Amino acid sequence: MARLLDVVAPAPARRPPLASAALAALAGGLALLLVAFAGRYGYHRDELYFLRAGRELAFGYVDQPPLTPLLARAMDALAPGSLVALRVPSALAAGLTVLLTGLLAREFGAGRGGQLLAAGCMAVSGILLITGHLLSTTTFDLLAWTALSLLLVRALRDGGPVWLLAGAVAGIALQNKVQPAFLLGAVVLGLLVVGPRTALRSRWPWLGGLLALAVWAPNLVWQAANGWPQLELAEAIAAGSSGTSEPWYLFVPFQLVLVSPLLVPVWAVGWWRLARDPELRTWRVFAVAYAVLVVVFVLTGGKPYYIAGLYPVLLAAGAQPVLAWVRRGAGRLRAGLLAAALALSLGIDATLGLPLVPVERLADTPVTDISYDAGEQVGWPALAAAVERARDELPADARVVVLAGNYGEAGAVDRYTPGLGPAYSGHNSYWTWGPPPEEADAVVAVGVPEDRLARWFGEVRVAGRVDNGVGLDNDEQGTEILTATGRRLPWSEIWPELRRLA
Repeated sequence: MARLLDVVAPAPARRPPLASAALAALAGGLALLLVAFAGRYGYHRDELYFLRAGRELAFGYVDQPPLTPLLARAMDALAPGSLVALRVPSALAAGLTVLLTGLLAREFGAGRGGQLLAAGCMAVSGILLITGHLLSTTTFDLLAWTALSLLLVRALRDGGPVWLLAGAVAGIALQNKVQPAFLLGAVVLGLLVVGPRTALRSRWPWLGGLLALAVWAPNLVWQAANGWPQLELAEAIAAGSSGTSEPWYLFVPFQLVLVSPLLVPVWAVGWWRLARDPELRTWRVFAVAYAVLVVVFVLTGGKPYYIAGLYPVLLAAGAQPVLAWVRRGAGRLRAGLLAAALALSLGIDATLGLPLVPVERLADTPVTDISYDAGEQVGWPALAAAVERARDELPADARVVVLAGNYGEAGAVDRYTPGLGPAYSGHNSYWTWGPPPEEADAVVAVGVPEDRLARWFGEVRVAGRVDNGVGLDNDEQGTEILTATGRRLPWSEIWPELRRLA
């Protein structure tokens, strides 16, 4: 680390020239790549959930603030039923994240080459390709952390009203996920520990904080009025209830793959530089924040990608030293190694993060074993069709509702067989949109255990099983579809037993 830093010239008093055209081309190219592959496979279970949540607009939901469901509603209104249109905002967000990573590198003294290297590392990163392909709260969270970090870098250097802009961005970010609050808390702690403490003596950071709180306030009020369900959800996630949860001891090893194992030296040098380089002492707070957040998320059972928003900062700080190392000594060999690392990272991460493998061959590859989200985009139309066939087995004049075990299954019914909807589920916010009408005395159930239905209905029978048609062993494959008739209890007694946060 120290040898890499030794080859870096002191940061110039003025920012280096901006590689504007090249950065724009790189960011735009990534966005176009994501849009080009947006229509393959199908909806992710979260996207199906967002579409329904967008039709149930509120200032909050039990598992998230309102921004991403609002975007889902807007895109579905502009292009109803279009998966590509739904994912365009994520593609744009990913491109902007790449662009802002290059701007961060410039703030840390990187020339055009260093700016492009930092942006390129982010563009080929696994976390950005996976989340940028989907409409996901994490995609916008990455963008929010990167934009907020850029504004904090400038605010710590220049002071003044830029703190207000940082506060506004933080408030909007908190309407998407609560994780930016952890970033802000870690930065404040870092300022107290390593400085510059003078920043906190100005009124501007406090005014920015008040502005962030004001923008976030509607969601905070909703959470308070509904008993702070996101705290309960956080406990469930820490206990491993999510498909992307990992044991606490894997949190740190997972950091080695969020960008790419081959590019770890770039961000590791960046952290070391932020922590030790006198030229970057104004921004040492980010090195402290990274260490603090690793500890916090390990202790609280956070998911490994919760800290992914700080990698644009670390890559931006590490790009110039790595580029200087490449240009020193055996330049051609080192340049070849760096180019190979970027190319291999793109190939591996794109294979895992984008739908490159034909869906009919996906089961024969290890892709879904490594990337859980790939399998979550397969089989939803088949599930909805199987539910529809089960409904056809019940009397035509019966008042039937669909009862689903999770929001993906319920969302698939709402999206692909709206005539059977709305679907009902006890999972997360779907529970708040129920219960079914009291006159509904029969159900088609998917993902609900037979023994539970038998407690509430006089007759329960297996009507079929979910088959995605490509032999992929994802979460829904092989799930029983049941019909239940002769309800014994009122829905007011059944519904509380179905509530589940995960």
